[in-house]
Amino acid sequence: MKHTTLSATAVAVVFTAFTATNALAGAGHSDSHSETPNIGQPGQAGHIDRTINVEMGEMFFSASDYDLVSGETVRFIVTNTGEFLHEFSIATEEMHLAHAGEMMEMMDNGMIEVDRVNTVMMSSMGSSHDDANSLLVEPGKTGEVIWTFDGNAATEMSCNLPGHRESGMREILNMI
Repeated sequence: MKHTTLSATAVAVVFTAFTATNALAGAGHSDSHSETPNIGQPGQAGHIDRTINVEMGEMFFSASDYDLVSGETVRFIVTNTGEFLHEFSIATEEMHLAHAGEMMEMMDNGMIEVDRVNTVMMSSMGSSHDDANSLLVEPGKTGEVIWTFDGNAATEMSCNLPGHRESGMREILNMI
């Protein structure tokens, strides 16, 4: 019972932070884009240059390295040590902000919950969360993303679940 109270309180705090930040972020936003930034593409398991271990928990990422070289293929081994569902996503800030709305919709429709992915609901709605640059990791689980970095766009890892990014769950990836 104590766990339920903690989770409900945490969700309320995170949702409030997300709502306030999202309202401010929308002001002055323009939908005109001249070109899509190049952050790279899915990598091949047989051509990995190195592995970066990433730990996710309540509103943090901790990675073994944040420096990336254009052209290298990295296997990110992502472990969720927290109590909540988290997302590991590689994108530009603008891409993360756009994706946050999709994640809010998934939560509103019951496809994702505070601590798990509701695969039955997701499947029944004809939806998925299967982009190569992103994964959802339930508490205590590990997943991986293999990505080849070949662009020079400012890239970051982020959790786009409602309120998580706004609460500090993002890290800049340095292209060197």
